[in-house]
Amino acid sequence: MRTIYQAADSRGDANHGWLKSKHTFSFANYHNPERMGFGALRVINDDFVIAGQGFGKHSHRDMEIISIPLSGKLGHGDNIGNNGIIETGEIQVMSAGTGITHSEMNADNHEAVSFLQIWVIPNKMNVEPRYQQIRMGELMKPNAFNQILSPNSDDAGVWIHQDAWFSMGNFDKGVTETYQLKNPNNGVYIFVISGKVVVNGNTLSTRDGLGVWDTKNFTMDVLDGAKVLLMEVPINF
Repeated sequence: MRTIYQAADSRGDANHGWLKSKHTFSFANYHNPERMGFGALRVINDDFVIAGQGFGKHSHRDMEIISIPLSGKLGHGDNIGNNGIIETGEIQVMSAGTGITHSEMNADNHEAVSFLQIWVIPNKMNVEPRYQQIRMGELMKPNAFNQILSPNSDDAGVWIHQDAWFSMGNFDKGVTETYQLKNPNNGVYIFVISGKVVVNGNTLSTRDGLGVWDTKNFTMDVLDGAKVLLMEVPINF
């Protein structure tokens, strides 16, 4: 098993007043040639947007873009007819494909919104743009890695154009759980949303990350109640 540890306080930092963001990998004005992604996983942005503000209309292409609100509400609008609110407990995906223009705004005029925006490089270019949004409640069993994203439209969760699987779980202190990779040629990026866990001798606290590859599985021990996101992606593509 090979690993790479990336501490929460080693991430890139952006403070625009209305937006505070932490970048796990190089993004916008933060550029680190040693932090260009993890396999097909290109961006993990940890965004905090104050009430009534947000990202105006802007365009993307040939990227799978996943948004997961952690608190508050995120308003979405795009040029393919989707307008609505993504709430905490939901996951949204856009396949930008040949091109999509959208906006992401805090949907509340009083409370801030905190969300993860994650970009995955697709395995198919120039696809027709698409949008998908689901509630994760029925998928989330306690003390387990629950699949919330896959390459398959008929599987649990949302789907994207890549051989990738995301799983999320809420874990109690003292729990030990093993994750079996769907594809042993993939790697997994472990992102601790909150709490404290140990993986392969690495202690991970809130917002720490650990990339794991060259293994068929790994085991996680929970030191403090934790919320953990796993992102399994191709390492070589």
